This record gives sequence, C-alpha cells and structure tokens, in this order.
Amino acid sequence: MAFIFVRKVWERVAAYAAHDDPTVASCNLIALVVASNQPFYPLYVYWTVSGHVSPVFFTFLSTPFFLAVPAVARRWPVAGRALLPIVGIANTVLSAKAFGQASGVEIFLIPCALIAATFFKTSERVVAFILIGVALLVYLGLDGAYGTPFHLYTPAEYQAFFRLNAMSAGTLTIFVGLIASGLLSRPNGRR
Repeated sequence: MAFIFVRKVWERVAAYAAHDDPTVASCNLIALVVASNQPFYPLYVYWTVSGHVSPVFFTFLSTPFFLAVPAVARRWPVAGRALLPIVGIANTVLSAKAFGQASGVEIFLIPCALIAATFFKTSERVVAFILIGVALLVYLGLDGAYGTPFHLYTPAEYQAFFRLNAMSAGTLTIFVGLIASGLLSRPNGRR
C-alpha cells in the first residue's frame, strides 16, 4: 500500500516537472530537487556545525519559489528558467545575512551562474548574461555589506559551515552538470 502511494506521488511530481522543452524540464527538476533538500539543511547544520540552527530556517522562505518554477515555466518558459537562478541568488543573499559570509554560503552563487549559463538557448543569451552578471554583482557588490549575522558562530563552527556549504554547492554543481550533459547527449543536443 505504501509503495503504491509513493509511486503515485512520484508520478505526480514527475508530471509537474515535465515539459516539452528539455531545458525547461531540466530546470524544473533542479528546482524540485533543491526544494526537496531544503528541509534537511537544518539537520546538516545541526550534525556538522552547531546546535544553533534557528538562522537556517530563513532559507525556507525560498522553498515556495523553488516549488513554483515548474508552474511559472509551464506558462512562461524563459521566466520559469530564469526564476531558478534568481531564487537561488536571493536565497544565497538571505543566507549570507543570516549566517555571515564566513559560512561560505556565497559559494552557491556558482551553481546559480552555471544554471544561467547552461539552460538558455543562444537566442536567450541576454537573459543568461544578465543572470550571470547579477550573481557576480552580488558576490562583489555585497562583500562586507551584510552587517552582523543573525547568530555569530565560533571560528571552528564557521570552518565546519564553510566545509558543509562547499560540499553542498559542489554537489549541486555536479548535479547541474550531469543534467546538462544529458541534454547534450540527446540526438538534437545543439541549441
């Protein structure tokens, strides 16, 4: 009985992420994977950084927006694809304010820029360049401008936080790369 329920839920999620345009379907999948991982982030912080996880809950503010990517993309494919890195960049800014730059959370700007660079067609390069530019401007322009974080962690905790975020952003970057390589291996992989 539980298997049937799980299968039906999976089928609904897959149908929600599906799209005729493989770049849109890819962004939809990435958005849903990110959203599904967000509830585990407080546990990762608790296990590897500190028992003080309350600032982490601010990251949940982005969850509805990640979940909305497929809905937006169904009606406006370019806007839906753009929403993914926009929400990622906004979540990174909020997280840098909540935890502090020493947490290394700004490393998530790398997969945001990669998504922007990868999932827009040649005719949509302006959108890609704008999103990449925004990620770069956030990194360079907000350096040192976040103010005092919501909680100050110890130097050892910040070191652990940096390792956690580097591993998480690295894993996301690899996942995005695997999705992109799948697009390239399609018979008409050129865009």
